Amino acid sequence: MKHSDIRRSPGGIFLRMAWRNLWRNKKRTVIASASIVFAVLLAVAMSSMATGGHEYMIFSAVRFSTGHLQIHGRGYWEKRSLDESMVYDSALIAAAAQIPSVAEVVPRLESVALISRGNATRVSSIIGIDPLRENAMTALGSRVVRGTPLLHWNAGAIIAEGLARMLDADVGDSIVIYGQGYQGVTAAGILPIAAIVHFPVPDMNNTGVFLSLSTMQSMFAAPDRITSVAILLHRDEDLSAAARAVTALAGPDREVMTWRQMMPELVQAIAADDGGMVIMLLILYVVIGFGIFGTVMMMTAERRHEFGVTIAVGMKRWRLMVITSLEALMVSMLGAVVGILAAVPVIAYFARFPIRLGGEYAAAMLAYGLEPILPVSTDPAVFLLQGLSVFLLGAVSALYPIMVLRSLDPVRAMRR
Repeated sequence: MKHSDIRRSPGGIFLRMAWRNLWRNKKRTVIASASIVFAVLLAVAMSSMATGGHEYMIFSAVRFSTGHLQIHGRGYWEKRSLDESMVYDSALIAAAAQIPSVAEVVPRLESVALISRGNATRVSSIIGIDPLRENAMTALGSRVVRGTPLLHWNAGAIIAEGLARMLDADVGDSIVIYGQGYQGVTAAGILPIAAIVHFPVPDMNNTGVFLSLSTMQSMFAAPDRITSVAILLHRDEDLSAAARAVTALAGPDREVMTWRQMMPELVQAIAADDGGMVIMLLILYVVIGFGIFGTVMMMTAERRHEFGVTIAVGMKRWRLMVITSLEALMVSMLGAVVGILAAVPVIAYFARFPIRLGGEYAAAMLAYGLEPILPVSTDPAVFLLQGLSVFLLGAVSALYPIMVLRSLDPVRAMRR
């Protein structure tokens, strides 16, 4: 290689020299790359679990309970009384469904009543639903374990499996419902059990009773009334814009609340978990950084003689610094890319088949209304962010050989 060639196109020459240097010692390059690959895998796994946990908490809450948004009669959320219910407005529901970010719009009539069979009585939540809309949002039909399929259901009550067990009841048996209806009217009725559904969360599985919306309105003396319209969005990121659009539609006599307003305890739990995860990731980055730095130190120590000879035969130090830096950047890039590619199938597998938890941790998750699984996130941002973070750690480690080259004595280096 001629000196004039380097002067004409130093960038290309330096890149080719750095790439060839990497593969002169394949074992050293593989070791360095493998340390970065492992670091990326570890960082992606931790970040994916943290992000997946938050996504799952939000998904479970909004999908099976509140929706991302709810429209109520003004004052209903504080009092939870049928007296604060609102008139069913088909035009409002149709208009809300037309908002681009909205996936489902589900009207409900909710109350609390005594459920009895024989000598057994339980206090339960009663929800009047539109089967088609409810199934589209909560997939309630997939939870039917026996009895009439949800989409063929037109009469009777659907009750949760745990409640059925407490009442010693099964499909075909009758239950008595007794409570207070709209404006203090007594609500009472005897209905057969049409189906039984199973929920993984004990609170839901021990209390849930579902009636058709028309049956609920008739029994609780609330014709053409509902307590809420639950709205499910395609993405939680659209929450603010969708809330403004729905508020404009709802008008002054109704209130619109987001899931963050309805479930402040969930927001606090996510914030606390975020703080802990930031600390864990910082600790992980410190460990990764020292691991990569140790590998770079080893590589640099092995090449002191090589550096000394190269400088002694006339190579400018700054050119050697550039080539060495490019080598470190290439190794970091190679490790980060391979690490991301290796993490994708691993995370995709556990996203499809999540790890099920047991023991006290499972009990704690059930207490919060969550199924005891370890969810992971497949958001591309998780992979890219962690790959970039580890790449930057590797790039910073490239400063070490530069510092060594600045003070290197060629004679001493060749003697070693």
